[in-house]
Amino acid sequence: MSKKTLPGVTRRQILSFTAASAVLGAAKAANAVTLKGTPVWSPFDASPPPHIEADGWVFFTEAEAAAMEAIVDRLVPADDLSVGGKDAGCAVFIDRQLAGFYGTASRLYMQGPFQDGTPEQGDQSSLVPQQRYRLGLAALDKYTRSQHQKLFKDLPGEQQDHILSGLESGKIALEGIDSKMFFAIALKNTMEGFFADPIYGGNRNMVSWKMLGFPGARYDYRDYIGKHNQKLDLEPLSISGGDAWKIKS
Repeated sequence: MSKKTLPGVTRRQILSFTAASAVLGAAKAANAVTLKGTPVWSPFDASPPPHIEADGWVFFTEAEAAAMEAIVDRLVPADDLSVGGKDAGCAVFIDRQLAGFYGTASRLYMQGPFQDGTPEQGDQSSLVPQQRYRLGLAALDKYTRSQHQKLFKDLPGEQQDHILSGLESGKIALEGIDSKMFFAIALKNTMEGFFADPIYGGNRNMVSWKMLGFPGARYDYRDYIGKHNQKLDLEPLSISGGDAWKIKS
């Protein structure tokens, strides 16, 4: 008599189930389909990214947007390799992110208690990103008006760099918000905007991808798998698609 392994199930039955599963898996593998040429689906059919159909600023006021564009242009300065953060759309990226669930932290646990923790515990602030930017940008312009009689956006580049460095180190205090916290989120989001897919508003014309030689979100790399240490010169492709996605009639 077969030894029972589970109530009502014998070892012989389990072995039979396992064998049947293996045969079924092999059959499915044998019938697998290899996709070639133009894909037969449309990008984001099942899971479209958040997309805001609007011109101008969605979250920032005009004054906040001007300050933010000045900040991203100093964090990502233009050089021989690429345009600056403003022309790359970094401020637009941040504006669009703040208008969505990221800005309100609606997908995070944001209930108390709120108190300072260890560095390993991460951010413990009660301020959501929308509040951090609103308070931080207002406090920044208040500081520069007090110290230099100008708005941040109107200061010379070297002076802007000096202030941003002071925020990063905490040597410059802002009213109503920790200066290091404000600088950290501005830097993090600027970097995301510069390197993210252009569908989110930044990396305009895929400027950072072209600078790095990153080919983008291509669905098929099989032709290039064996080409090691070779310059492929592939035109970057956004996840929103391109000419290669379009079915030729």
